[in-house]
Amino acid sequence: MPMPPKPWPTGQCEQLEPLVRRVLAPNGSPFTYTGTQTYLVGDSSAVAVIDPGPDLPEHLAALEAAIGDATIVAICCTHTHRDHSPAAAPLSASRDAPIIGCEPLVLESDEPRADVPFDIDYRPDRVLKDGESLSGPAWTLTALATPGHTSNHLCFALEETKALFTGDHVMGWSTTVVAPPDGDMADYMASLERLYGRDDRIYYPAHGPAVTRPRQLVRGMIGHRRQRERQILRLLQQGSKDIAELVPAMYKGVDMRLWPAAGQSVRAHLIDLERRGAVGRSGDRWTIPT
Repeated sequence: MPMPPKPWPTGQCEQLEPLVRRVLAPNGSPFTYTGTQTYLVGDSSAVAVIDPGPDLPEHLAALEAAIGDATIVAICCTHTHRDHSPAAAPLSASRDAPIIGCEPLVLESDEPRADVPFDIDYRPDRVLKDGESLSGPAWTLTALATPGHTSNHLCFALEETKALFTGDHVMGWSTTVVAPPDGDMADYMASLERLYGRDDRIYYPAHGPAVTRPRQLVRGMIGHRRQRERQILRLLQQGSKDIAELVPAMYKGVDMRLWPAAGQSVRAHLIDLERRGAVGRSGDRWTIPT
């Protein structure tokens, strides 16, 4: 989806439905679309803040203004990428509000600078496990474990209205990057299948427009990932290749600035295919086993 024309509603508090408001952070980019969307769930008395976003003074000021005199029942993070969770700590300190949501991410990898995209300072007061809920006046949020984009990713279901806050697991503007070693394509596909089996009315992603036909989009995303898998296998049938050779062939017409991220998802597909015995590798080169 192309970037929409400016001005974007950065810093504005937009009412999406009676229990849901949205505040857009000023961190738009080719990787975040118009920016991270922070959601306020509740009314003027008590709210949950979903994905507080980056620790930027202007964004925190916009959140404070939107929250007003309401009590913050919980600050909830879908995952701990740096465009999602860093504002949790200063907002918690200013409002004496608990951070409740995904678990901290501990990377079990010695790859250089593997933790650069992650907020390693994230410290929740309580971790919500799959199926656990928190509530306020007239609203209930239930955690739904959706690993894949990251191992600690959660979605949050607003039970009263069948709205699902999908973080980066499902977005309305782009496919999701699955970047090893933490991102896992098999987990991601299983999480998509889990969402496809639900009856949510609408998705509110952290980036991009609301998704008003959720199951149709998820079905298309599953098909898209399977198509990428078949594409990789066709290319490898022509001979061994490394990821740097696969990406230009697979992502023709895609902004080259996004190729490194695309390469991460290709790598996640290859690792998944390797586990299933469909491909093999020697060094950086991947092949079809004979």
